[in-house]
Amino acid sequence: MQRHDEQDSQFTQMVDARLSRRRFLTGTAAVSAGTFLALNPVSKAMAAKESSPLLNFEAVPASTADTVVVPKGYQATPLISWGDPIFSSAPEFDESGLQSSEVQALQFGDNTDGMSLFPISENRAVLAINNEYTNYEYLFAHQGKAMTADDVKKAQAAHGVTVVEIVKQQGQWKVDRSGKRNRRITANTEMMLTGPAAGHDLMKTDLDPSGLKPLGTFNNCANGETPWGTYLTCEENFHGYFGSKQKGGVSISADHKRYGVKAGSGRYQWHESDERFDISKHPKEPHRFGWVVEIDPNDPTSTPLKRTAMGRFKHENAALVINGDGHVVVYMGDDERGEHLYKFVSKDRYEAGNTALNRNLLEEGTLYVAKFGFDNDDVKGEGQWIELTFGKNGLTKENGFNDQAEVVTFARRAATQVGATTMDRPEWVAIHPDEKHVFCTLTNNKNRGVKENQPVGGPNPRKENHYGQIVRWMPTNGDHTKASFTWDLYLIAGNPMVHKGTPYAGSANIEVDNMFNSPDGIGFDKAGRLWIQTDGNYSNKGDFAGQGNNQMLCGDPVTGEVRRFLTGPIACEITGLTFSADQKTMFVGVQHPGEKGKPSHYPAGGNSKPRSTVVMITREDGGVIGA
Repeated sequence: MQRHDEQDSQFTQMVDARLSRRRFLTGTAAVSAGTFLALNPVSKAMAAKESSPLLNFEAVPASTADTVVVPKGYQATPLISWGDPIFSSAPEFDESGLQSSEVQALQFGDNTDGMSLFPISENRAVLAINNEYTNYEYLFAHQGKAMTADDVKKAQAAHGVTVVEIVKQQGQWKVDRSGKRNRRITANTEMMLTGPAAGHDLMKTDLDPSGLKPLGTFNNCANGETPWGTYLTCEENFHGYFGSKQKGGVSISADHKRYGVKAGSGRYQWHESDERFDISKHPKEPHRFGWVVEIDPNDPTSTPLKRTAMGRFKHENAALVINGDGHVVVYMGDDERGEHLYKFVSKDRYEAGNTALNRNLLEEGTLYVAKFGFDNDDVKGEGQWIELTFGKNGLTKENGFNDQAEVVTFARRAATQVGATTMDRPEWVAIHPDEKHVFCTLTNNKNRGVKENQPVGGPNPRKENHYGQIVRWMPTNGDHTKASFTWDLYLIAGNPMVHKGTPYAGSANIEVDNMFNSPDGIGFDKAGRLWIQTDGNYSNKGDFAGQGNNQMLCGDPVTGEVRRFLTGPIACEITGLTFSADQKTMFVGVQHPGEKGKPSHYPAGGNSKPRSTVVMITREDGGVIGA
């Protein structure tokens, strides 16, 4: 196998390869993961099948089965499912839907998403796992049609984050229900705001006049982790939890509208019995959500910290790197059609071993938003990170910003003010182990080329994009604090079985045997394998014929080869990715199997309720995943 450092060198040498969008649209070039390679026009099939030294597993076919399918020589074993106890005193899951809110608060939350593993010893670790939202059709016997006050509390307890210790016994990881670090963080856990918005009038409510102590975190999508041992959980679609019992006359600000907050009946009906979600009574409460939250997974008594310096939007994940000069840099996507990519640079510098200093690095810093430049129809170019600081780049009182707290709280409006590029739903960001190349999934965008502010071009090359793509950028001179970067497209998803010779067939390394839509979760392992998870259309019909259930693929960022590694059960999303320290166990999330009443009974089978589950992938020979 090629050595990792040699591969990184080869990876870096590819950065000057070029491909125009016009050549892509006419099918005259092929794609490589590190960059677009100017291959011979007739070499499309060869490029798609080029052998990779990293991908040493047999690809699995697309599937519509109600199970997790993995390659020959691998096995998939459930670790924990929604409703499983995380404490020794907690009751087992009850399928009736009649368990109380108190019981749910002692059990694993619903709809697992982003997660990180923090080693304690060789055979013990702690997992921090997001519980993004919940499916009322399964959470309640009445399917959400007769909500009580305790039902709302139960739904709130199914959200947030689960922190649980796992122990390795006889070669396999298991949940330790007696683990001293075990903890549920829910929509009612006390938090602390830090940074420029902390204590600001925008954060002050009748229930918290200090503007410092918001309750809870919810709709936690993806995640990040820090070298000082903390977990970053990211609040995404917070808007759907707010509503109003007031009939008419509720004024919705333009900023609330930009974030999707509406009057009327909220999707989750929380405002019906929990007044802080009634925007007619507490119009500032939505400002207290949409942040990155830092959690200490090793201290169950610690207070989670909402880091307002990193901006408020519908966060997907937070990909962190320590720059060469010690500054902490975090890349973040705002997961909505036509929103933006952001970067945070810490004010102070990381010092290895200085925990007291490092724990405050995300409290102060500078927020930036990306503007992608390109020539004509090129799908490569240069870009700039535009600073989002009050008083600069038009972020002034004359343009509606009174201070930095308003800039970060209304980051979307600030991004529009400075002319940032609207993107095709920026989801997860991942940084290659060489720390010189950054990747982001742009999952889809039906509004591309339809809405005036979302023109076709550059990193968003297709109208009404329903397949998605992955963009890659390189900071100038490998310095993540620089304002400039170069970019290109790593991969363009599509369906070559349905669309022949059109941009919707996808890039050249996408073929019938590895096609997919809507790349979402993304991450690298230590060897530099790029793992791609999907959250897309699983109808297996029309534009999506032959693509089957949602899946996880693995790509080689040098050769461009992509292989399907895993397929999920019916109507699920594959999301969440982390590894044991020895890279011999991969933890993967199976979210919402059987959503909207689809016929799934994963993982228990029979006539059981489908349950969101964290799955462990291992090799039968005990080897490293993918190697």
